Amino acid sequence: MSSETSTLTVDNKPVDLAVKEGTIGPSVIDISKLYGQTGMFTYDPGFTSTASCESKITYIDGDKGVLLYRGYPIEQLAEHGDFLETCYLLLYGELPTAAQKADFDYRVTRHTMVHDQMNRFFTGFRRDAHPMAIMVACVGALSAFYHDSTDISDPHQRMVASMRMIAKMPTLAAMAYKYHVGQPFVYPQNDLDYTSNFLRMCFAVPAEEYKVNPVLSRALDRIFILHADHEQNASTSTVRLAGSSGANPFACIAAGIACLWGPAHGGANEAALKMLEEIGTPDRIPEYIAKAKDKNDPFRLMGFGHRVYKNYDPRARIMQKTTHEVLNELGIKDDPLLDVAVELEQIALKDEYFVEKKLYPNIDFYSGITLKAMGFPTSMFTVLFALARTVGWIAQWSEMIEDPSQRIGRPRQLYVGEPQRDYVTVAQRG
Repeated sequence: MSSETSTLTVDNKPVDLAVKEGTIGPSVIDISKLYGQTGMFTYDPGFTSTASCESKITYIDGDKGVLLYRGYPIEQLAEHGDFLETCYLLLYGELPTAAQKADFDYRVTRHTMVHDQMNRFFTGFRRDAHPMAIMVACVGALSAFYHDSTDISDPHQRMVASMRMIAKMPTLAAMAYKYHVGQPFVYPQNDLDYTSNFLRMCFAVPAEEYKVNPVLSRALDRIFILHADHEQNASTSTVRLAGSSGANPFACIAAGIACLWGPAHGGANEAALKMLEEIGTPDRIPEYIAKAKDKNDPFRLMGFGHRVYKNYDPRARIMQKTTHEVLNELGIKDDPLLDVAVELEQIALKDEYFVEKKLYPNIDFYSGITLKAMGFPTSMFTVLFALARTVGWIAQWSEMIEDPSQRIGRPRQLYVGEPQRDYVTVAQRG
């Protein structure tokens, strides 16, 4: 950390504030003592200019289009690793040795089953319940089933809770899907890898044998890697905020799932898919490009631009390649949605309006097409996002719990309501 200071002048009085430096990325001004020294807070809607914590997990350079997990580029992890290896990396800080990976994979696999009473829990939902509504409730309910891993002061219990959630999230997600489509639940199978097991739990039926397609399994595994963590986004910040109160880990992850459900966060790939369906065919793209440029038109191009990335989202390049692999494997040669997506991407990358505003395609632009081709309904897209992001939430939660400088979250406000006034009885009010 740097010993530099930055001077802020308040009411003609200089206030020295410490400047902190990370290993990479911009430095930050430490304003934690600002109120005590000046009686003033900072005002930062959305906290877009505020670092809420120190973290060693994920780094993003939005201007350069860089995403690192524990220092490793996302492109390398997605190309050469698998999801459970990425989980180990996010949780423990280093890539596992062969022995560590075998042990980790074994422990996750042996925790995939959920308590049998959870089956009855599902029947309390209407048949048309949204899968995300089911996920919020079921993950929160895990704390009622696993009392032996809710003491956050015990490192062993924190580890057990972490393993349980990573292992059981695919099972709960598959159960939510099966309940949604009216099919019987399929139990996990220990001889399958993490993602293959999930695909089987989603798409196998008792009437026939199900064989996992390795191309689809690898594609979905890569999607999970791309979504595993993304720094201090809305849902991760929600998990940290909930955790700062001392809430049990299952409740914290349920809070993150609830936040992810929002269309501006986890529902973006569903919105992008609906937009491509609305456009329909490549010849209609110019019409919609014009609509997107018109400030008076409510239409917006979904899947372009990002709050952080001001360059091409590195995850989008991997996702584009993955989309083609899936469609080729499934024999989908002329997919109208993909035709629209490819043409729209080429136009947007060259059009002055999009280049000037740096509206590059993001991961949501292609992931919706891929998941749809695999057979998932749009209502399941955010559930898959939650499944993948669980390990990131847990890693961030664990880091916060172990950080001695962290306190309960308590943002301040700029009050703009009525000043103090005296109560008037009903009889005296006009």
